[in-house]
Amino acid sequence: MSADSTANEQLAVRVFGGPTALFEYGGLRFLTDPTFDAPGDYPVPGSPVLTKTAPASIDPADLGRIDVVLLSHDEHADNLDTSGRALLADVPLTLTTPGGGGRLGSAAKGLADWESVELDRPDGGTVRVTGVPAIHGPGAREEVEAILGQVVGFVLTSADLPTVYVSGDNASLDAVRQIAERFGPVDTAVLFAGAPRFPGLFDGEPIVLDSVHAVEASEILGARRVVPVHCDSWSHFTEGRDELVAAFTAAGLADRLHAA
Repeated sequence: MSADSTANEQLAVRVFGGPTALFEYGGLRFLTDPTFDAPGDYPVPGSPVLTKTAPASIDPADLGRIDVVLLSHDEHADNLDTSGRALLADVPLTLTTPGGGGRLGSAAKGLADWESVELDRPDGGTVRVTGVPAIHGPGAREEVEAILGQVVGFVLTSADLPTVYVSGDNASLDAVRQIAERFGPVDTAVLFAGAPRFPGLFDGEPIVLDSVHAVEASEILGARRVVPVHCDSWSHFTEGRDELVAAFTAAGLADRLHAA
């Protein structure tokens, strides 16, 4: 298996570092949270400095056609950086939070919880993308959003294709349960993990899934296959692929995990 890709016979997902992944669904090419800037420190107003530790494994010029960006949120550099913002200018559609839809220009559309858009497939038919709940930290949604802002996840469905879930920067298993009730079981779950933590913020609890909770999320979803992203390349990610493999192995679910 190559260092920048995971694949199976139904859905190939190429993972480039951090939260950035590319997959084709219904003939459309989807990119998650584009981050291509060089390693270094990235100040965030009102928040600790974010430190990127490794470059993306691809140059954005080599991505080829992108039809849709699925953007968890636009307010943090580890989900959308300067190079990612430049890329958005050449993408026909960016789906993101309601607030982000207002900030990112006419090619961006914000999705509220359970709001859907229908996208035409090149071969006929449509792909439905539904915005689903995500909470960027532990605790009540309103309290978390007051500190870290809105985030959104996505579910992709089409008449003859398996269901795909892209979690975004979500830490809430209650949100995952709501999604599973409406869409489960899912075939492929692209789970943002890495257990990012900041001293003094939420008592040091992860603001996105840790490895143990990623296992639990996959069980709740009934996911046949899990592709982890958002678990490398930044210093505030406190768990990586080794911890994910250990957690899925301990739960007897190692065969579901497709980690580069």
